[in-house]
Amino acid sequence: MDIKVNKNNNGFTGEIEIPSDKSITHRAIMLLSLAKGKSVINNFSKCADCFSTLKLFAQIGIEYEILNDTSLKIISSGKLKKSDKELYCGNSGTTMRLVSGILSGQNFDSILTGDESLSKRPMKRIIEPLSMMGANIESNNFKSPLKINGSHLCGINYVSNISSAQVKSCLLLAGLHADGETVYTEPYLSRNHSELMLKYLGADIETDNLTTKIKSSVIEPKNISVCGDISSAAFFIAAGLIVPNSRIIIKNVGLNYTRTGIIDVIRQMGGNIEILDKRIVSNEEVGDILVEYSQLKACEISGEIIPRLIDEIPIIAVLATQAEGTTIIKDAQDLRNKESDRIKAIVTELQKLGADIIEMEDGFTINGKCRLIGNCELQTYCDHRLAMSLYVAGLISKESVLIKDFHWVNISFPGFTRAFAGLSA
Repeated sequence: MDIKVNKNNNGFTGEIEIPSDKSITHRAIMLLSLAKGKSVINNFSKCADCFSTLKLFAQIGIEYEILNDTSLKIISSGKLKKSDKELYCGNSGTTMRLVSGILSGQNFDSILTGDESLSKRPMKRIIEPLSMMGANIESNNFKSPLKINGSHLCGINYVSNISSAQVKSCLLLAGLHADGETVYTEPYLSRNHSELMLKYLGADIETDNLTTKIKSSVIEPKNISVCGDISSAAFFIAAGLIVPNSRIIIKNVGLNYTRTGIIDVIRQMGGNIEILDKRIVSNEEVGDILVEYSQLKACEISGEIIPRLIDEIPIIAVLATQAEGTTIIKDAQDLRNKESDRIKAIVTELQKLGADIIEMEDGFTINGKCRLIGNCELQTYCDHRLAMSLYVAGLISKESVLIKDFHWVNISFPGFTRAFAGLSA
């Protein structure tokens, strides 16, 4: 599906609830599938990636029921079973990487596959540490399909050279079925939804700064309420900041510290953003976000904040085109290993719009206060976050833009354009 985006001359006003956090939904499905009994996930994410996780676990032994379109009941014996068919992960790297940790310690073999995009993504980062724990994984040159031969696992002390929540979560989930203690240390703090949920569900887990320790544990069946996804909120935050006459309240957004790097950057850029009604829900911090049109200034984004906003960097690049001065984003080389090479992709497409953006190996430099021209055709590279970032850029471009293959937004945000249309009204 292609879509034409026109400049918004009126601004966006009103309140909106964005989709549920898919990172939390993934983990809730996985962990509650390991808990003996019945559990309910309230406000679960209905994006394609999370349904990939749900269907996969249905293949290996759980039952589920969707209640009133907003809640998901998980029924599990606490034991997983072998599937006679390959386990398809769709486009979801989270599914493939985290499930690899769970399946490595089972008493049966499994084969994980994905779509064309996922099949190009690197899996060496999980295969190597899992192998150190005793896992037996065959791969296509460290890419999928992955043949996981169920093995006896032993805990290890692993020091990672990258900050990756997927790698960390993979090893912690493997540690649930491993002898001894699994210790994971990362260079910077990556998102910690797995640690918080494991603690909430009764796992024997401790975190001290950058190190997390877990022992073999029995997961308790509990109900989990999922907050809104700040990564989805980011596009409405950005639109509110750069489309004149805008004032938006985004309700029920997850405010986990490991995910709010974008809010810190916006404050550094001088953006009008305010957090309302903070609260704790299922061990996660939640609140409402008020954002208004702002005059932004450039900043440098690098170092330990990068893991806290890695998925938001494409939309931050769009913000930077409208900021006074030169914005530098670096230390973000892992963007080249996402659904697309997001560094090259965002540079290529924003340059088509007329942005003054220069590619670097680990990020880019953006000279701001740039008038985006539009009147061009943009590519999405099968990447949902790039597609939504380009949509926001189109809202401030002088001429309309055509975005090819826009249907990739359904990976994380079905109804994305309807949500904007509701605010426009």
